[in-house]
Amino acid sequence: MPRAVDQDGRRRVIADAVCLLADERGLEGVTMRDVAARADVSLGAVQRCFRTKDEMLKFALEEVGRRILGRVGDSPAEAVRAIALPERAEAKVWLAFVAQAVVSPHLAPVLRASYADLQAMFSRLLGDPLKARTLLALADGLTTQVLIGHLTPDQAREVLSGGLAGPAGPAG
Repeated sequence: MPRAVDQDGRRRVIADAVCLLADERGLEGVTMRDVAARADVSLGAVQRCFRTKDEMLKFALEEVGRRILGRVGDSPAEAVRAIALPERAEAKVWLAFVAQAVVSPHLAPVLRASYADLQAMFSRLLGDPLKARTLLALADGLTTQVLIGHLTPDQAREVLSGGLAGPAGPAG
């Protein structure tokens, strides 16, 4: 009797492998064969979960978005800190997806939806859509500046605290 396979769990394991490889090589270095090896599954198992590399990347981006939203706290400060100062590997992967979405019609809608979800969450916490857009832009910019080494994480926290205390919103 064939053993039952948890397809959702397998898809998440594959998404994890995509993210690990994207962290090491960028998205251009991600192949289905390498993902299978990193996920410790067969290439056929990857292909049963995802018909194409684009489908696999789309799922991985959706999974990263779900994880980011899952870390958000109940206050604007907690929310921005969770998003603006993620773990370095996750931030690198997110920015790799952002760069790829600029030229990829299948990833751009997923990324727009993720940003819309983040903005809606900020709007709910702040009660002000303009402040929500401002904080989301601040979070994105700080993440980029930390990754490229323009700011240290401590400097980014300082900027973030100032942004939360200033016109963008409360520090609560």
